[in-house]
Amino acid sequence: MVTLEFLRSHALFGGITDKGMKKIRSLLKEECFSKNEIIIRENEPGDRLYFLCKGSVEILKEVSSFTKGRPQKIAVLAKGDTFGEMGLIDMQARAATVRALEDTSTLTLSNKDLYRIAEWDLEIFALIVMNLAREISRRLRRMDTLAASSLFSSADQEEKA
Repeated sequence: MVTLEFLRSHALFGGITDKGMKKIRSLLKEECFSKNEIIIRENEPGDRLYFLCKGSVEILKEVSSFTKGRPQKIAVLAKGDTFGEMGLIDMQARAATVRALEDTSTLTLSNKDLYRIAEWDLEIFALIVMNLAREISRRLRRMDTLAASSLFSSADQEEKA
């Protein structure tokens, strides 16, 4: 069984009481994946968030105009990290592919389970959604920095040519 301390290590659960954490823990489902197994496929439907309990994954993004159809690695995540946050909120197709780099175990929280939390306790639901928004915002800031540095690097190379 996953400990409350492990769950608290995730920013998603910041500010939630022991009682609330026990309810949330009862909703989480364990999923295990073998090395090289695809966990999420880009452009497929998604409705859940994953917490990495063991192992690591790579996030791959299809950028066909630049990579001729080969997905590019944009991140590597390890124990304690999460992925699939956008699918929990917007219920749109997955934005990237996630592949296990080694035998990996996860806990998942579906958007249906998030709705159950809202029915149980609106305050806990609000905390989770705010924490989720913060995590997505942090990732967006990192991607903005990466995109800007890539653009400026390209512009510098063009000026030198």
